[in-house]
Parts: sequence; C-alpha cells; structure tokens
Amino acid sequence: MDLYPTLDPDAGEVIDTELVVSDDVLVKAFALGPGAELSPHEHADSTNIFHVLDGTVTVIRDGDEATVSAPGVVEHGRGVSHGARNDTDDPVVLTASLCRMPGT
Repeated sequence: MDLYPTLDPDAGEVIDTELVVSDDVLVKAFALGPGAELSPHEHADSTNIFHVLDGTVTVIRDGDEATVSAPGVVEHGRGVSHGARNDTDDPVVLTASLCRMPGT
C-alpha cells in the first residue's frame, strides 16, 4: 500500500515518477539533487500541491521564493506559476498532486 519510492538523484539531477494516476488526481514524486530545479510552469485547469517529504526546498511561485522544509505543504492555485529548486547539499524529495474536481 505504501507508494513512497526510493529516489537517489545525483547533483543537478531531477528524478520523477508517477505514484497515482486517476480521473481526478495525478500524484508525482520528485527527487532533486543538489542544484537541481523544476522550472516554473503552470496548470491552467488544476490546483497543484507540493508535499515536501525529505529535505529543504526553495519553492518558486509567481516570481517569489520561499524555503520549505519537510514536512511541508504548499498550495499553488489554478494558473499560478510554480517551480522548485534545491539550494542544499542534500537531495530533496517532494510530491506534487495535480487536482481537478470532476465537473469543475
């Protein structure tokens, strides 16, 4: 039942894998090696939630940055530009849940 993956990225590397895919949610795990970045992007029709599971990540949202340590949760509303960067010397693991309620 546990879907938590073992991910071990190298410096500058981003590893991702899909954990849950259904009609109303997508959950992906991301592991960012030191210096790695998920480039800012947006999802016009979905809310995106980061769950920081291990380490400390710099979250980028609409050009602003904040440091979030595990355990941490960050919400990005529909159409909000968001990304993440690992400014530490250790890997960071987070999940990103892309949610859209049926009919909305």
